[in-house]
Amino acid sequence: MPKLMLKVLGLVALASWLSGCMDTFSSSALKVGSKAPVIKTKTLADVGGDFSRITSYRYPDERMYQYSLDEALLSGKPILMEFATPGHCTVCDVQLQTLKGMLAKYGSDMIFLHMDQYQNPGAFKAFRVQGDPWTFLIDRNGVVKFKRPGRILYNEIDGAIARVLENGLG
Repeated sequence: MPKLMLKVLGLVALASWLSGCMDTFSSSALKVGSKAPVIKTKTLADVGGDFSRITSYRYPDERMYQYSLDEALLSGKPILMEFATPGHCTVCDVQLQTLKGMLAKYGSDMIFLHMDQYQNPGAFKAFRVQGDPWTFLIDRNGVVKFKRPGRILYNEIDGAIARVLENGLG
């Protein structure tokens, strides 16, 4: 019984430490209300249409790789930017599946960008994100309106997108 108690206490301490790390990571990332950095990111055209050179996702959607971030910021449309590296992150894989549903619903109203750590490390550095997944919503003026580290549920991101679009920010 004491060994089990020690294991449980150890897991509680680990969970507490990890949640503290996420808070640290969250506070270092680009803040809501900040202007998004204007940087060139890889597009599908830049890699000759070869998905393996832009994402580690098994089922990529070409619409997430049509624009570089700098081009997307000039479009006048809001942007959903997802930092996810499914090659080493199973939560990222699920996250990208969720975003494909959002893309089907909002794809004509906004631009969706997926940044894989292996292929667009400069974007991770510019947004100051550590680990993944991370989700950012950027309004048509280039201002970050929403950010979330970790997994986001369909209803959460659906509501956040709807608010950006309804408030005339998109």
